[in-house]
Amino acid sequence: MSNLVKMAVPKKRTSISKKHIRKNIWKRKGYWAALKALSLGKSIYTGKSKIFDRRKIDDRPKIRGFGPLKPRSFK
Repeated sequence: MSNLVKMAVPKKRTSISKKHIRKNIWKRKGYWAALKALSLGKSIYTGKSKIFDRRKIDDRPKIRGFGPLKPRSFK
């Protein structure tokens, strides 16, 4: 019996209000992360980004051999 794994068990049940508070904090963090990502995507798309220069991205040399795949003809 001494080799059984003992797990931590909470002493009391978490109240519903505390559970809602924690869940809302978690949701709010996700909301702000999504808002920042959308804002950054819009600024890159419109060319108003101060961090990324779209012309530099578009002017990169194309890597040969990784273009669109052509369908194979089987004989």
